[in-house]
Amino acid sequence: MDSPAAAFIDRTLRAEASEWRTWADGDDSVGGMRVYGASVGAIRGTVRDALRRHRGLDHDDVTALASELWALPVFERRFAAIVLLQGQVGALTANDLTRIEGFLRDARIAALIEPLATDVVRPLLARLEGADAERAGRIVMRWARADADGLRQAAALL
Repeated sequence: MDSPAAAFIDRTLRAEASEWRTWADGDDSVGGMRVYGASVGAIRGTVRDALRRHRGLDHDDVTALASELWALPVFERRFAAIVLLQGQVGALTANDLTRIEGFLRDARIAALIEPLATDVVRPLLARLEGADAERAGRIVMRWARADADGLRQAAALL
């Protein structure tokens, strides 16, 4: 069962769906994920509205919400998780790379891998220092050799 914030995001994204926004083959799935048909602008606006409705989310709340959104294989929910993390990247820590690694393993398509790598992981890595930066560097090197396409693609973008 979704938390109130995740339920709001899911409900709003479903309401924003448009039948004409489908993938090239007219299918309602991509990369094994369901597609509601909401625009990127609608996804961004929905996350912004959710954060206004559910003020005071701390680091753990944000990362838990991102995981909750990611849990269902729905493109818009997963993109909303990325938008949420993009907006809160300053609060993320080196320890969050484990969660992000899980997302990248299951991202399936470049439309999720690229913004997660370039707009979340890259700025996170840029501000890490000392032991955290060294550990993060080893993690990214491991991603470059991983068996998961999403991890290798993300490492190449970093």
